[in-house]
Amino acid sequence: MKRREMCRRVVRESSDSIRPFSIFIALCGIFLLVATPVMPARADDPFYSVPERACGPDLAPPARAEMEEALRDYLRLAEEALAMRARAIQLYRELEARKDEHPLSGQDLRRINEGMRALLKQREQLFDVALKYECWIDSPPAADPEAADIQRAGVLASLSSALILYDNYLSAIMLYRNDAKLRRHLNRPDPGFALPADELRKADHLYNSSGIRQRVRQAIRWYLDHGETESGLEGYDYLFQSIVQSPSFQLVRRKRPLHVLGRAFEIFGDYTLDSLVQLRNSGSHVTSLLFGNTAGLVETRRGKLHDKPELEKKLRSELQAGDILLEKTPFRLTDALIPGYWGHAAIWIGTEAELTGLGLWEHPVVRPHQQAIRAGRGVVEALRSGVEMNTLSRFMNVDNLSVLRRAGMSPEGRREVLLQTLRQVGKDYDFNFDAETTERIFCSKLVYLAHGDVDWPTSRILDRHTISPDDIARRSLDGALFAIVSIYHDGKPVESPLPAMRSFLKQTEANGG
Repeated sequence: MKRREMCRRVVRESSDSIRPFSIFIALCGIFLLVATPVMPARADDPFYSVPERACGPDLAPPARAEMEEALRDYLRLAEEALAMRARAIQLYRELEARKDEHPLSGQDLRRINEGMRALLKQREQLFDVALKYECWIDSPPAADPEAADIQRAGVLASLSSALILYDNYLSAIMLYRNDAKLRRHLNRPDPGFALPADELRKADHLYNSSGIRQRVRQAIRWYLDHGETESGLEGYDYLFQSIVQSPSFQLVRRKRPLHVLGRAFEIFGDYTLDSLVQLRNSGSHVTSLLFGNTAGLVETRRGKLHDKPELEKKLRSELQAGDILLEKTPFRLTDALIPGYWGHAAIWIGTEAELTGLGLWEHPVVRPHQQAIRAGRGVVEALRSGVEMNTLSRFMNVDNLSVLRRAGMSPEGRREVLLQTLRQVGKDYDFNFDAETTERIFCSKLVYLAHGDVDWPTSRILDRHTISPDDIARRSLDGALFAIVSIYHDGKPVESPLPAMRSFLKQTEANGG
């Protein structure tokens, strides 16, 4: 009974930050686990209460299609949590940069409190997700292969979300905890936003709870014993990669015995942002995973095109404003979410000289981005943290890359592509992957909107039209509309780009991607 109670506590923690939707929700995620008790608190554990068990002692798996739909929902929620973690870090850096000159503004405080309130409103749905598979680790995989696949997926979803919460605390929440002003604010109540007091203290309590760590260890043991088996369920690979790429999971695997997990985490408590950055720069595996990429892209190594000045110079000489960039990063979690060979798409906006030559440099849409373009941030891409402008050097932290160019595009057409691209900068990421909306953007939709007159191939997912990077690549196969300027594979230029592209796409089609 005690073991099952610990399981319930891990699963509850495991889901409470997977549907945040404002700048600060990643920061608030772990806080809100205990915002509304559903059972009386124990006397020795004043900040935590255990929710009612949501499943019976016997495994009763749903149908395969139902489980895959639940996984799609979780994948979207997990991506939102990772994005908001990155935004929480970004906001902290903004506040840190001006803390000696300015007090917290009203807008700063509103962003914090609105994020916390938004997550509170979602607590019932999050509890449902958290409790759905809570007791499945009480049993080994079912004898029936399909039932076993479904059971593994449920357990991995619970463990994945628990590790996301631990990672959020290490990489984002702890930054705010170490700042006296922010710590005081996060512990104050705000009746106007229906926020209770001591939220940060509750987060510390949960993070340092030995009972919760014991439940996470139990789930990890189940995963190590049963969860590494391949599964045909859609989304299973994402769950698997989200676990093995978690810094918290890496800490557990590197430290023995497992009971030192808490101490391993707690050593970070005395670090400031500067000292953590120094650890990152020293090459520490765990801290490099924690910080990985400020866009929230968790990665286990550097790309094969990373830090290759000569190749970057060659690629820069090939690029023209409006070109499409496709990339593949098998070491990065996002590739497990995107179907097909290519995992990400972006647009090269060009240089000041190109934009001046096109008569766009002083255009009202371009003018706000002049400083970024002059700083070399010519790659526009939709990341978890939103649509950003980044340098080519940063973009080249990949293994494979391809450049596509619109054939016979007029200057007027090129100008329209560039203006449409820049109009998307600053928009939030579209975790629904809906190609027929404009308020939020995902990577392929950036290209879909920029080249709006192209008849792009699309597919339907959950009654929505969507477009993938592979769909974009397929328009280059006949050379009529898009030409393949170059392909870099495993960090090296490919001499025959078109046959290589055909091979890549055929390979994923054969695998059902």
